[in-house]
Amino acid sequence: MTELTTVIHDASEIVVGPGTDAPLERYENAAIAVTDGRVAAIGPTEEITDEYPAENATHAIDASGRSVIPGFVDSHTHGLFAGDRSDEFAAKLGGEQYQEILAEGGGILRTVNAVREASDDELLANLLPHLDTMCAHGTTTVEIKSGYGLDTETELRMLDVIQRADEQHPIDVVATFMGAHAVPEDEDAESYTDRVIDEQLPAVAEQGIAEFCDVFCEEDVFSVEQSRRVLEAGMEHGLTPKVHAEEFVRLGGAQLAAELGATSADHLLHANADDRAALAEAGVTPVLLPGTAFSLGADYADARAFLDDGGSVAVATDFNPNCHSQSMGFAIALACVGMEMTPAEALVAGTHGGARALDRAGEAGTLREGMLADVAIVDAPSHIHVPYNFGVNTIETVLKDGEPVHGGQR
Repeated sequence: MTELTTVIHDASEIVVGPGTDAPLERYENAAIAVTDGRVAAIGPTEEITDEYPAENATHAIDASGRSVIPGFVDSHTHGLFAGDRSDEFAAKLGGEQYQEILAEGGGILRTVNAVREASDDELLANLLPHLDTMCAHGTTTVEIKSGYGLDTETELRMLDVIQRADEQHPIDVVATFMGAHAVPEDEDAESYTDRVIDEQLPAVAEQGIAEFCDVFCEEDVFSVEQSRRVLEAGMEHGLTPKVHAEEFVRLGGAQLAAELGATSADHLLHANADDRAALAEAGVTPVLLPGTAFSLGADYADARAFLDDGGSVAVATDFNPNCHSQSMGFAIALACVGMEMTPAEALVAGTHGGARALDRAGEAGTLREGMLADVAIVDAPSHIHVPYNFGVNTIETVLKDGEPVHGGQR
């Protein structure tokens, strides 16, 4: 017999997801019923509670005066790391460029050293509180990349810790292998590319944890050809490609992502009209990371151009030691203010768009019938308060698969 897990009722609005004729499909004075971890029904409160009485549910949540939205899907993070780089934030404010910090042994390479020295238990102890914070801010699915190992042993250790976190934490944690994140201090890019392909990728495939393979296609990191070699080798091992593209200069990573049919191309600050057209034609989701631009004091990606060209985008946090924000709400606020997105567009980008960027559009990112009941309840009557009230966390309650995992029940 199907058990009625949860009924959320009398919400001022329930945001379902992107609409056909409007940016959002939404119901007012609405309710949602959950059975077996999935949305069973959604619509006006009286209609839903007649069929699914709240008193029969394991969890009955009165959402009066609240907006109910899909849980956020944070589709780009480097959330597993060790060490502290807050001093680099101060250095950047003093005028030092990120590339200069990297050349001095800081940046990614500094984190690599810290991760190599940390035990697996220490790494897990670092990650779990970050996941707690993400969950408290409404995230129910998050992608986490390796890439702070740059050797086979540490990359595998990172992926193992990511899997352990997925098993222990309510949030769905998606693992991406990113051995091609930087070039180790004692190697050149070409020889290290060979090692990623010949040594790391076979071991990652045998381990069987990573779902995606990502590469930092950037000037002075990995060329387009080196990136192609890594991603094609990853595809041969069953890993779906993703690309860090056009972040500091326009190098050709977006065109590579389109050529290979990558799930996403990420950053895209310097993408042009040809890149936008190629990504759209290939069905590659552009993942825009306004927190990165904010933390670097750089220009924002041109989200308006992607949207006006008829495309869609995802918005993610890029949480990492260089962009220390776990809040999708803040990323959505920056998307509105810095990238000229409307609140509705930004919310869709942080939910349905993120799910598309992780090949999970049929499971997460909306609240349509049959979808996972991943829900965030906003302590305000409208979803607009997520970016509008940007100085605080507006999320009151979070449910994963219909079960409360953060906040109280009303």
